[in-house]
Amino acid sequence: MLSKQKQFTLGLQHVLAMYAGAVIVPLIIGGALKLSPAQMAYLIAADLFTCGIATLLQVIGTRYLGIRLPVVLGCTFTAVGPIIAIASTTNLATAYGAIIIAGVFVLLAAPLFGKLLRFFPTVVTGSVVTIIGLSLIPVAMNNAAGGQGSPDFGQPHNLLLALGTLLLILLINRLFSGFIRAISVLLGLIAGTAAAYLMGMVSFEQVAEASWVSIVQPFYFGPPQFDLAAVLTMMLVCLISMVESTGVYFALSKVTEQELAEADIVKGLRAEGVAIILGGVLNAFPYTAFSQNVGLVSLTRVKSRDVMIAAGLILVVLGMLPKLAALTTVIPNAVLGGAMIAMFGMVVASGINILSSVDLKQNENLLIAACSIAVGLGSAAVPQMFDLLPTTLKMLLQNGIVTGSLTAVALNLLLMHSKQKQDRQLVVQAHKL
Repeated sequence: MLSKQKQFTLGLQHVLAMYAGAVIVPLIIGGALKLSPAQMAYLIAADLFTCGIATLLQVIGTRYLGIRLPVVLGCTFTAVGPIIAIASTTNLATAYGAIIIAGVFVLLAAPLFGKLLRFFPTVVTGSVVTIIGLSLIPVAMNNAAGGQGSPDFGQPHNLLLALGTLLLILLINRLFSGFIRAISVLLGLIAGTAAAYLMGMVSFEQVAEASWVSIVQPFYFGPPQFDLAAVLTMMLVCLISMVESTGVYFALSKVTEQELAEADIVKGLRAEGVAIILGGVLNAFPYTAFSQNVGLVSLTRVKSRDVMIAAGLILVVLGMLPKLAALTTVIPNAVLGGAMIAMFGMVVASGINILSSVDLKQNENLLIAACSIAVGLGSAAVPQMFDLLPTTLKMLLQNGIVTGSLTAVALNLLLMHSKQKQDRQLVVQAHKL
């Protein structure tokens, strides 16, 4: 049983691991829509607060809601483009109306989606987990170079910071055990940020300007409005997130050695539906299971849900105290990137470990793994190949996790069904002889 202090420290580590991914969405959307500083501050606070509530709902769970695995929920990147497009052509109230209806859709569709569990045998699960990890590697490398689009992208000081952070995490894992090893990522982030401060790369200006208290309020941008095209677009976004989240659930089930039943998947997706509705009401975003934290669970080997409850509570507090939230933003992208390399690499390793239990000498299994990973990684690495397709189809196919997962499921149905049919025919022929 972990002490409260250790739960807090480990929970903070998870928050820092997902923080950049959580705040980048409101920053991108707020910037694209030219929101005022006050509106931008609200958007970030509402996002963090809702992240925390959504995580607690998923981890603590009830009889009907929650996967009850060590998972953290954050806003889905898939929703960035559609929200900007909807709000630009109509207004933010219409975007939030679409998010609320999409959340209701996820809530109602969860039982139907849970029946897809039988289409995820070990070869499919292992392939999907591997794809999740591989699709995250470019995110880590972009951060290690200073953050995509940053003026000092690829500068030696960024690369050295990322390398130093990664090496420190590896050394701590090599030289220490127990709690010190478990917080290796947190220690790496602290040391990396301290080094960046000495190099003049850390500014506390945003911390000084941030307010102390922020109260999240429903319908901050006005009562929700509804538009059919916007609703259908956001439903597609949430459908993609359901596929992603299912992959994350399977990855966590392997890491924590907990078998998942159809009912567990349904409860997890229902909780996400409620979280998405809450995001629409509080003027935040659609929420999904964050794959970033799977790698951290794998790396630290701490599988306690109490740690994630602590992370959820920290996010809620950060959402109400912008001054503290701003303090976490001083961590340079390069430092985050160095930590991400270790975490995301662990997700890839977990997928390979799952595939190691599959008979890859069987040609059908080999083709399922090879083609699904190739398609998933290709879609994530070269998303512009789908630019000339209709917007809805493009949105679906540019997500490597979705294309890879769908390829794995489709090939499993096609190849394994054909093989089983062939085997039955051989048995019938043998009996006739």
